[in-house]
Amino acid sequence: MNTEERIWSYLKGQGLTDAGAAGLMGNLYAESGLRPNNLQNSYEGKLGMADAEYTELVDKGSYANFGNDRAGYGLAQWTYPTRKAALLAYAKAAGKSIGDLEMQLGFLMKELSTSYKSVLSVLKTATSVRAASDAVLLQFERPADQSETAKARRASYGQKYFDKYAKKGSGSTMGFSNSPLATVRMISPNRTANRNHVIDTITIHCFVGQVTAKRGCEVFQPDDKEASCNYVVGYDGSIGLCVEEKDRSWCTGGYKTVNGVKTPIRVNGISGKSNDYQAVTIEVASDTTHPYAITDKAMAALIELCADICRRNGIKKLLWKGDKNLVGKVDQQNLTVHRWFANKACPGDYIYQRLGDIATKVNVKLGTSATSPAPAAPVSKVPYKVRITATDLRIRKGPGTNNAIVSVIKPGAYTIVSEATGEGATLWGKLKSGVGWVSLDYCKKI
Repeated sequence: MNTEERIWSYLKGQGLTDAGAAGLMGNLYAESGLRPNNLQNSYEGKLGMADAEYTELVDKGSYANFGNDRAGYGLAQWTYPTRKAALLAYAKAAGKSIGDLEMQLGFLMKELSTSYKSVLSVLKTATSVRAASDAVLLQFERPADQSETAKARRASYGQKYFDKYAKKGSGSTMGFSNSPLATVRMISPNRTANRNHVIDTITIHCFVGQVTAKRGCEVFQPDDKEASCNYVVGYDGSIGLCVEEKDRSWCTGGYKTVNGVKTPIRVNGISGKSNDYQAVTIEVASDTTHPYAITDKAMAALIELCADICRRNGIKKLLWKGDKNLVGKVDQQNLTVHRWFANKACPGDYIYQRLGDIATKVNVKLGTSATSPAPAAPVSKVPYKVRITATDLRIRKGPGTNNAIVSVIKPGAYTIVSEATGEGATLWGKLKSGVGWVSLDYCKKI
């Protein structure tokens, strides 16, 4: 079973109703993406380490400030010192890693059954995903944002799990048809692909603005606009459907209304499978400044979305074709970027640089061992200068957290002479000094 199946099975085994389990899982997804070793994004820079390294050092006892560093961690992003200390003690007593899924689920139920009994009561009796989700958000998680939009967003995540795992015939119990997110349709793994429209390409683009899927769909709905897309991935990991997969979108220009009829717009007079006629197009919310990075939650959601599209359309392996001339070949599936076909280029190179890694991670989810071919040209021109903003960023002997730490580096300007992929970071850069490699996730080009 995958992670979400294991969580669903466990919660159901604890007596939660379908709606209760879904409402709780929706909140856990909003907090951590259902990743038990998830270290709060904003603390990765502050602490100079990512999920795997943080977990490893806590397990070894090398990092002794787990209970007091105020960094959210785990499925529920436990933050307060007393709760994190209790989580650590629970893990040690069980002889498990602090990032172990089953251990965290056990601790979660212990908290609910001792300190949050009213929440657990709701989860064991709930018939509405929204009611269960609200109880968890307001009484258990208690995030800073408790707005109606936040409530609706978390309930929408929960509804996805309800639709996927609840017993057939249970019906939808979301209960927020008038909410601000009601027009954003979440992807469903059970959606049947339109067999009259062959999909052989996934095209990814990023747009400037850290917005939700709801806002993105408002921008990219095709009504009389010369730009549209099939899906929007928000900064928070939310996913919205703007145009059905069977219909054309961005790269063939979107739609215009002629005599009351929506008509596809051609870009540069080109329309056909040589561009993106057979593509599913995705817009991902990005930063407003170079290198126009996307959040970890957006990246995780993007990978899940691509894997879901592949499964439903019979795509067994996803390949990033770094050479534009390879696009449109019928022998293999393709992963492309918008800038090859559209009038507008993808802002910055952030997505472009990571397409090979995205394809590889999607293939892991598809159970395909084959890796994606590397781009025909280098990812970036080197050398170049970067500004490191993280405090005491670790320098590794090689590109990856599986390599030894040789030193630390202070904030400032440095020169990168080589790039490589590796564990624990989207991309690694080799320092001109030759001392080692640093995570480029904590660097900005200057």
